[in-house]
Amino acid sequence: MNDPGVLVLAAVAGAGLGLLYFGGLWLTVRRLAGSRRPVLLFGGSFLVRTALAVAGFYLVMDGSIARALACLAGFIVVRQVLV
Repeated sequence: MNDPGVLVLAAVAGAGLGLLYFGGLWLTVRRLAGSRRPVLLFGGSFLVRTALAVAGFYLVMDGSIARALACLAGFIVVRQVLV
């Protein structure tokens, strides 16, 4: 079932995942200068952000390539807006 409503919801979910991922990146970069262990902070942040994004994509996709692509489109739109 890949009706337009489901695909729009997948794109919105992708936008939310993008906000979570890139918002977390922004917060991490802001804290790097004052961190005693910047490599650990950046590496840990990367692992957590990536794990959340991949898990979110997996849940949204639910076996449908169309939903995965809609989710990816929302993710990329947020990236372009924030950059």
